[in-house]
Amino acid sequence: IKNTADAKKYGDSIYGIEKKQFPYMLCITNLLLHGLDVPQVFHDNTLLHDVLDYTEKDQFDVILMNPPYGGSEKADVKNHFPDDLASSETADLFMSVIMYRLRPGGRAAVILPDGFLFGTDNAKVNIKKKLLSEFNLHTVIRMPGSVFAPYTSITTNILFFDRTQPTQETWFYRLDMPEGYKHFSKTKPMELKNFDDCIAWWNNREVIPDGEYFKAQKYTADYLLNEQGCNIDLCGYPHEEEEILPPKELIQQYQEKRASLNADIDRILAQI
Repeated sequence: IKNTADAKKYGDSIYGIEKKQFPYMLCITNLLLHGLDVPQVFHDNTLLHDVLDYTEKDQFDVILMNPPYGGSEKADVKNHFPDDLASSETADLFMSVIMYRLRPGGRAAVILPDGFLFGTDNAKVNIKKKLLSEFNLHTVIRMPGSVFAPYTSITTNILFFDRTQPTQETWFYRLDMPEGYKHFSKTKPMELKNFDDCIAWWNNREVIPDGEYFKAQKYTADYLLNEQGCNIDLCGYPHEEEEILPPKELIQQYQEKRASLNADIDRILAQI
């Protein structure tokens, strides 16, 4: 940022917290290199702050986040959340933080795993009920499983919502793999151009049938809350092709799925 006024504006507008030392240092260095002399990014753990203590001065107009998922938090972390929202799943807790820290009229975009969409344990259901009844969840973009390859194969989604009104209806859109791709990888990563069709649809929304399923469809909040029981796993990938991966990738995929399953088991045992 060459302009001093712009640097001050951005410096006073961008705020963040990072728990791990190395990514925190990378973030600070990146901001310094882009002309922000005093980055408002802090080395801290967001989940160790009581969400009920947040006030208007702690809220933001825009929140963008790709929270960690697959992890399981201990009881001392869950104690910072209301009992009905006290999930063991890290991503669930971050969703609660976002809802408490989003200013009225503010907007958010959050990347979450499929487990948040189809999960029906008490905490997940309560978080989704709060999201649909107090926020406007207007769009969910379903993404391919290899978006974050080789770091994780867990399938993710982008949830777009704002704090303007309760949800009336939610659009779901499935972002398919580009033609000729079986999966993304470190050498063939996902690029912005892969969103071109999605962006075109975003500006001119319509239902897109896909056999007995849908690539794009909208559902009322009442349908999501009552008929679906807060299972919002809709417009996903109905057909899976068998894919033979190299042994190293197979082992990594197994370990990631095992870790995710272990987190689910820990949550269920904690509830029992």
